[in-house]
Amino acid sequence: MNELQLLDYAVFLVYFCIVAFYGYWIYNRKKKEQADSKDFFLAEGSLTWWAIGASLIASNISAEQMIGMSGNGFKMGLAISAYEWMAAATLIVVAVFFLPIYLKNKIYTMPQFLRQRYNDTVSMIMAIFWLSLYIIVNLTSILFLGALAVSTISGIGFTTCMIGLAAFSIIITLGGMKVIGYTDVIQVFFLVLGGLATTYLALNLVSEQFGTSGTMNGLSLLMEKSSDHFDMIFDRSNENYISLPGLTVLFGAMWVVNLNYWGCNQYITQRALGADLQTARTGLLFAAFLKMLMPVIVVLPGIAAYVLWKNGMFQTEMLKNGELIQDNAYPVLLNLLPTGLKGLSFAALTAAVVASLAGKANSISTIFTLDIYKEHINKEANEKNLVWMGRVVVVVAMIIAIIIAPFLGIDKKGGFEFIQEYTGFVSPGIFAMFILGFFWKRTTAGAAMFAIIGGFACSVLFKFLPDFADVSFLQGFGFAALNPASGVIEIPFLDRMGFVFIICVIGMVVISLSTPAHKLPKHTLEVDPAMFRTSQGFAIGSIIILIGLTALYAIFW
Repeated sequence: MNELQLLDYAVFLVYFCIVAFYGYWIYNRKKKEQADSKDFFLAEGSLTWWAIGASLIASNISAEQMIGMSGNGFKMGLAISAYEWMAAATLIVVAVFFLPIYLKNKIYTMPQFLRQRYNDTVSMIMAIFWLSLYIIVNLTSILFLGALAVSTISGIGFTTCMIGLAAFSIIITLGGMKVIGYTDVIQVFFLVLGGLATTYLALNLVSEQFGTSGTMNGLSLLMEKSSDHFDMIFDRSNENYISLPGLTVLFGAMWVVNLNYWGCNQYITQRALGADLQTARTGLLFAAFLKMLMPVIVVLPGIAAYVLWKNGMFQTEMLKNGELIQDNAYPVLLNLLPTGLKGLSFAALTAAVVASLAGKANSISTIFTLDIYKEHINKEANEKNLVWMGRVVVVVAMIIAIIIAPFLGIDKKGGFEFIQEYTGFVSPGIFAMFILGFFWKRTTAGAAMFAIIGGFACSVLFKFLPDFADVSFLQGFGFAALNPASGVIEIPFLDRMGFVFIICVIGMVVISLSTPAHKLPKHTLEVDPAMFRTSQGFAIGSIIILIGLTALYAIFW
């Protein structure tokens, strides 16, 4: 039944009131800081480790995971969890090597890093790149998929849902990063509780469908009835190889995806940039532990929906205009929840979408206000002007997303892959620019420009190369596969990202080495090997996570 009952609305109202009142209390706790731009954008010195970790996950887990990744679970199975589990390892790397550099050099935005390490031109170009990417790809996808799911569950009109989610997000975002950070703790609570409830229901449905009962029986049946959906590493014969090409997910460009996302992304790193190093590191470690749990919440329901669909359920619900839509898997399951529990899961989904929208909007606001408005439009702007401009940008960005989201074809490809592929057009060059900028003093601004422009051009080239050239010779090396959707042999987008990253690094090295000594950058970052030492507690927590990841891949290889 695609509508909420009175009890469902009551549960959702409780969630809304808790988030709203808690956010209002946080906002008013220190009124003297409201006009401080660093407090508004970064919550400088205000977030605890658990708030940082929860905010990272709340901002990361949104409609593209709850809906898009569940859809990928329906289509390809547990293998899509590579994005989540590899992220746990990546967060440890970022905490050890990236955060100390940012915090030691008082870096508050990613364009500021580029301006400090390279020059104003590199910073400005990348600020525009990031703003375009965040609004056109990320903000629109989160809003579109979230509204699609909420509409499917509640029966409320799609456009109304988009406007409602955007408005709720704006309310939270206007309070600044401190409000976002602490309300995200509540959002994560609802997200995990509601997500686990949905998984519990899905596994019980599977067991009932095959004449047994119990969650564990459901999990066993899931693994038995869809054994092909529990392979973490695909071989070349798998039709989903084009999306997750074999060992690339362990030793290839999956690292580029994750290190760029978690380490060079304003949207994510902003949560930790206002804290001290120990607090920030502990927050990232907490986020890594939560990441280990996410596939249970976002992937298993998709696999359960697949097994139930194969067994005759959801035959019409999974269709749109006669076509099977994988992203319908999670909303279809939510519609089977009993009254009250459906309201809780509805709140969890809304929490995921709103938290992610709020975090993304705040990052868009931060980059535009601090790196474009203050640096190039109004250099004399005071703190009050900056906070005011930040709030205006939040509203404008959300309006743009509402207008353009329905026209991007997000539902055609699958929301999660849509974001990953189109972000991948710029992420190899960005990551190359950051990693060499961190650890090689000789890297020049010219090399960075090559990574930005050349990296994007190479990404476009590799994307459309199969249209005018035969790349089948790469099949023997595992770097090309038949795309079932197009019927053309293509280079998987993860492998394209790997190739582009290597080209960017080689090009940057050549350009930097060929630059005369007097033209080398005069201002480099302060980097001291002692910065990378960690506490004993952090080291123990990291080892536990790495052992857990090794065990998971050994079991589900």
